[in-house]
Amino acid sequence: MSDAAILARLDRLESEAAIRRTVARYFQICDRLGPETPFTELGELFTRDACWEGKGRYESAFGRYDGRSEIVAMIRSYCMPTPHFAMTAHFFSADDIAVEGETGVGKWMMLQTSTYADGTADLRSACLTMRFERENERWRIALFRTENIFSRRIDHWNDREVIPVPDQTAGA
Repeated sequence: MSDAAILARLDRLESEAAIRRTVARYFQICDRLGPETPFTELGELFTRDACWEGKGRYESAFGRYDGRSEIVAMIRSYCMPTPHFAMTAHFFSADDIAVEGETGVGKWMMLQTSTYADGTADLRSACLTMRFERENERWRIALFRTENIFSRRIDHWNDREVIPVPDQTAGA
């Protein structure tokens, strides 16, 4: 393999890893929305002219937001003036990332568990499709598309029951 081919392969692998970290950071921020949310950092995860959109059932629920400032304002609305979520957590699987030069496309299956401020809770699954652009040596989200696979209300995620663990004193 030539030096150029090795360098191209290394760049692709490093780019895929950087894209994964960008997506992970986006959801780390979204899972902890509140007064201390780093909205400037959140905005920097997107290109200036990025698009965030819901598809299918999510089209009417979420709509479409064009540009970094609209996307940040939409996400900010989930915690200001009052929190929308009491708890939310996003889980990912089946990532498929393709990088070509300064652009990339990624697809994920996502599972989201949420408890809302009003005490209701649900389980949601979505297919995420994202397009990325390398801008100033940093991978940013240019398109974020979420399409609902299923949604289901549940009673609750967390309860106050004691967490069962083995008796640490037995046999000591």
